[in-house]
Amino acid sequence: MSQKKNVSSPAINLVAGGTAGLFEALCCHPLDTIKVRMQIHKKISLGNIKNPGFLKTGSNIYRNEGFIALYKGLGAVVIGIIPKMAIRFSSYEQYRSLLTDKSTGKLSTGNTFIAGVGAGITEAVIVVNPMEVVKIRLQAQHLAAPVKQMAQTVASPVTLAATSEGIVQTSAATTATAGAATSAATTTAATNAAPRYKNAIHAAYTIVKEEGAGTLYRGVSLTAARQATNQGANFTVYSKLKEYLTKKQNTEVLPSWQTSSIGLVSGAIGPFSNAPLDTIKTRLQKDKSVSKIKTSSWKKIYDIGVQLVKEEGVAALYKGITPRVMRVAPGQAVTFTVYEFVRKRLEDSGVLTSKPKQMKNI
Repeated sequence: MSQKKNVSSPAINLVAGGTAGLFEALCCHPLDTIKVRMQIHKKISLGNIKNPGFLKTGSNIYRNEGFIALYKGLGAVVIGIIPKMAIRFSSYEQYRSLLTDKSTGKLSTGNTFIAGVGAGITEAVIVVNPMEVVKIRLQAQHLAAPVKQMAQTVASPVTLAATSEGIVQTSAATTATAGAATSAATTTAATNAAPRYKNAIHAAYTIVKEEGAGTLYRGVSLTAARQATNQGANFTVYSKLKEYLTKKQNTEVLPSWQTSSIGLVSGAIGPFSNAPLDTIKTRLQKDKSVSKIKTSSWKKIYDIGVQLVKEEGVAALYKGITPRVMRVAPGQAVTFTVYEFVRKRLEDSGVLTSKPKQMKNI
């Protein structure tokens, strides 16, 4: 199957895409924060702490850090969302025009997918990867302190017992005290620890200053692969469903609820196909220690993947899949709905088009 489509001006793609991305971030960012927390959560044998799951993770963030913590990293997303969406939609339209059959003016399904892949890679390299490194650092910065304090608190009662008795004797009371201290440290450290990064701009400055500008592009190959598969599937499914519905209903503009529905379906496909890539990418971008290891990027990716499977099992590769689908699918529904709405209004107004509407003669 093939399709024809009128190409909007780059200015319209910029404004419509940026507006759509802003609405998506405001609506869905809390789900992204929960997803990141689940992905970077590690099993801690000392306290026997397991991944609490989607709802528990969200409630823990709200209880220990407050509602606003669900929007950590939003600044980095908002700062990058306009160029991200502008690049996504503008590059997609550019790739579409290059791949369109010049004789028929139509674009095949395969070339639609290739255009989406190209748009995904382009946005990943230019803006998405640096933005996500900053976002993940902001979302994860409260997790290191509780683990460290927990270990120190558990060790403390044992040391005191050894000093007073002259020998190390771990009694039941000592064990109970350690367990209670562990629980208390885990609960309170997150709220008491001073955040390392104040905001997105401060986080980006600190990362570049302490670790180098290259850190902002850590995991870029995985990000590019994830965005390529996401946008390839996303644009292809959305375009074909939209084409089917417009032909069936003999209309050029779909109702908003139908646009949202096909955006929801197209957005849900990508996460299932590349969840392992997203989990490994998140671990790689979150960890500061890997920047000190002088090995190739693919070796780091391989080592993180092997260690993850070895310590936590294959299922760990799909950590955060529930909130990710809940984040990406509604996000795409919001994005396409707002994008189509704003684009149509701008095209009708003629404000940002090269050929504005002519005034009717009085």
